[in-house]
Amino acid sequence: MEDPDGYFGEPVAANYDDPSDRMFQPEAIDPAVSLLAELAGSGRALELAIGTGRIGLPLSRRGVPVYGIEMSRAMVARLRGKPGGKAIGVTIGDMATTRVDGTFTVAYLVFNTINNLTSQEAQVACGAPLQPPDSCPSGGAAGAAGEAANGA
Repeated sequence: MEDPDGYFGEPVAANYDDPSDRMFQPEAIDPAVSLLAELAGSGRALELAIGTGRIGLPLSRRGVPVYGIEMSRAMVARLRGKPGGKAIGVTIGDMATTRVDGTFTVAYLVFNTINNLTSQEAQVACGAPLQPPDSCPSGGAAGAAGEAANGA
């Protein structure tokens, strides 16, 4: 039987938060969260593939309202079990096709999350609704956030 959460089902979610992994160290998380908080300003942030909240939770603790899209119910269950996790709204779905209501000052994904979209079509579908008509050209603030957060 196939896991409806795909690769990120309970066996992966149970071991995902590895404090010895570089991507969970403050040196990786803090700069990304600082940049995202600066970009969000007084607005809301949308994390694509929020997972267990590695970036979303510390961003929320800085006062930024965070909302997430996540395909894995098991990963969201881990997020919900952490302090502050229940305060972050999450829509279950594929980040390439799931849409949420509202306006976000910054939308982001971190580390190698983009690799989960295995075709250019899926990558374009994911990013297209995130760019308002009057936004900066490709590589502007969103590009800077992506580059800084990519190491997170």
